[in-house]
Amino acid sequence: MQASREIELEGHIIDSGVMTMVMDRVMDMGGDFETLVFDIGKKKTDTSYARLRVSASEEHQLDAILSELFRLGAHLPVSTDAVLIPAEGDRIVPKGFYSTTNHPTWIKLKGEWIPVEDLEMDCLLVVDPEEKRAFSAPLSKLKKGDCVVVGEEGVKVEFPHRPREGSTFEFMHGTVSSERPSETLIEKIAREISTIKAANGKIVLVGGPAIIHSGGGPALSGIIRNGYIDALFAGNALATHDIESNLFGTSLGMDIKTAKLVTGGHKHHIYAISEIMRAGSIKDAVEQGVVTGGVMYECVRHDVPFVLAGSIRDDGPLPDVITDVMEAQDRMREHLRGADMVLMVATLLHSVAVGNCLPSQVKTICVDINPASVTKLMDRGTSQAIGVVSDAGTFFPMLARKLDEISEKVSE
Repeated sequence: MQASREIELEGHIIDSGVMTMVMDRVMDMGGDFETLVFDIGKKKTDTSYARLRVSASEEHQLDAILSELFRLGAHLPVSTDAVLIPAEGDRIVPKGFYSTTNHPTWIKLKGEWIPVEDLEMDCLLVVDPEEKRAFSAPLSKLKKGDCVVVGEEGVKVEFPHRPREGSTFEFMHGTVSSERPSETLIEKIAREISTIKAANGKIVLVGGPAIIHSGGGPALSGIIRNGYIDALFAGNALATHDIESNLFGTSLGMDIKTAKLVTGGHKHHIYAISEIMRAGSIKDAVEQGVVTGGVMYECVRHDVPFVLAGSIRDDGPLPDVITDVMEAQDRMREHLRGADMVLMVATLLHSVAVGNCLPSQVKTICVDINPASVTKLMDRGTSQAIGVVSDAGTFFPMLARKLDEISEKVSE
């Protein structure tokens, strides 16, 4: 005897491939489906609607299939209120807790659908019944007595739908290729950045030390100076190499202009860290005239907040580096609120970490010389990311030039 249940799908489910994904997921998990209703929109702006009966040989198998389908935006025709269970202790989850996606989500509370705030993937859904508010909360923030959503009932997810009319940002949605023309892609990214900033939007940069080592530092400094970046996330290495390049003209002991190792240059990054220690902080070093240029200098001079997250391999580290990773996560979350675009360049681990904190509607661009790095980011849940295969030393000078060209045209 088979177990079965009806589900509904609505929206641009054909253009976005959602319908195909749902059917594939059912079959891949050993289930079956019957299409009961399928109303296809006739115009480009019309949405479609489908109702399917999903079945499986056993109830637990059906529950597993439905759990996957709900994360793709499917929902039950009639939904009851979400089930809430208080956490029995700090960081102790109720069994069967709902694990979030990074897609727009609602829960049903007292017959009313309310949106989930601070969306992140792989978190808990915590509800304040009195305030009628729901939050996506990481395990580290769960407190005893918090009301946690358990099960799939009363939860609705809106899977991202690709707009029929298209947009600048759809130029290579969900793909990674080293064979695409870099200049064309970078020009489109520049246009998107300009559009966002013209609307007073927020852009966050996640950067790795290769930006400095490959010679992209001066161009990035100019981009920050011109007001295109609203927050910088990095590690100890990017800031150290940047300051080293300002003090000594080297990065990891290599002359950036000649690409030759400098005698005794292997000690320069230690000297750089020590000079910041002597000054007290990066900001103090800028104000005292110790650091006179570079990425960190421009951040200080133009009030661009930065979060430097520590690593077990750090030298020093610089006094501004946050060595408590949970604290670093919280600081990053603060600056990610309201972000319209996140630009990730040459740093896989930081990119994955930040990607895990992003709602899926945030425009995300990952730039790396290794195509596998971009693919890994997308495979770990940041499916909205656009991949550009390029080294940072090529990307930032070209991006800076394209932004300048767009700015000149606007001012004419």
